[in-house]
Amino acid sequence: MLKLFFSTLALLLVGFHTDPDPRVIALTNARLVTVTNGVIENATLLIRDGKIAALGKAVVIPTGATIIDCAGKSVYPGFIESGGQLGLMEVGSLPETVDHDELGNITPQMQALTAINPNSELIPVTRVNGVLFTLAVPTGGLFPGTSALVRLHGYNPDQMFAGFKGVVMNFPNTGRFGGFDRRSEEEITKAYQKALEDLNNLWEQAQNYNRIQGSYKASAGTKAPEYVPEMEALAPVVRGEMPLLIEVNTAKDIEAALQWIKAKGVKAILTGVREGWRVADKIAASGIPVVAASVFAFPTRSSDRYDRGYANPGLLHKAGVKVALRSEANENARNLPYFAGYAAAYGLGKEQALKAVTIIPAEIFGVANKLGSLEIGKEATVFVANGDPFEPKTQISHVLIAGRNITLTSMQTRLYDEFLNRNPGLDK
Repeated sequence: MLKLFFSTLALLLVGFHTDPDPRVIALTNARLVTVTNGVIENATLLIRDGKIAALGKAVVIPTGATIIDCAGKSVYPGFIESGGQLGLMEVGSLPETVDHDELGNITPQMQALTAINPNSELIPVTRVNGVLFTLAVPTGGLFPGTSALVRLHGYNPDQMFAGFKGVVMNFPNTGRFGGFDRRSEEEITKAYQKALEDLNNLWEQAQNYNRIQGSYKASAGTKAPEYVPEMEALAPVVRGEMPLLIEVNTAKDIEAALQWIKAKGVKAILTGVREGWRVADKIAASGIPVVAASVFAFPTRSSDRYDRGYANPGLLHKAGVKVALRSEANENARNLPYFAGYAAAYGLGKEQALKAVTIIPAEIFGVANKLGSLEIGKEATVFVANGDPFEPKTQISHVLIAGRNITLTSMQTRLYDEFLNRNPGLDK
């Protein structure tokens, strides 16, 4: 009898246990924008241990799951900002908060992943617009550092790292540096030729270094070669194990970069490419993907149409180039969805613009098996919106990063609340 009593009591206690399990979350009554497999209306997205466990109209919700009712709302995969300095710079006028530009012309060993400030006030501001990943990109000299794709939540590099790194290279430039550049055409040409010669010499050194390291590892008992951090950082690129993100913008320079890539056999991603529309057919023929620069830019030449910046991604896509988008912003990386909206309106199209900030960058960065769409087994980094995320009026109600429900509080919401209800202390 006593045994029966305790068994019954245990069952009753289980029945009265109502605390939801935060590891299992069900987004119900939602419009699921999968990106890769269309839209599923009035469906459920089930998240378990940080990954998408099921999605569709007939998903069985486990007992104890945390349920978020998304009636009248849509669920999207987290947007990917494909190039900027978010987390690498807080206040531009304070050198102590600027970590994207190291001293020196050749610093590929500079790791953006370890330079990021995970407590940046700009990260929560960015998340509220659905931008949940960013490619942190060093700036500066010929080889300014190694970029890293990070999720916008975490307390250390391991938690933030989203699976991609790429060495950054600024291809030698044949143009002027701005209106202040008073060099003659002859001086510009000489400077370009010298920069290209330096690049080729450096690349030859990197190849030799990699060859020597390979011979040392294959031969037991030999003396270890001298460790050179710059060459060590370039070795995976030389071996084709890591891509080179080549920043290049004018049509002439893009053509030169394509020739250089082919000659060196480099696994490359073109970034910037502001005049890509002029040589889109050649980029398409190379098969090299592009991270297009911000659409909010003036035409590169005074004779160009006013909308060439807006239309560049669409014209590249039309030619057959795989195109991702970036905002190039720091504090305004949150505006990536609106850049995508402009690109959509000027030829890229809404569906392709959505892909350009989700699945396409995931493919370019080699993480499409984990990110970029709503699919079973992928990381549950998603957001819930009450409308089109490319429209400023749309509000995002929930953000989940790797299955964790993230607060939408930020510096801006705190300021809004404070000044909306400001009280100078004079109330009687």
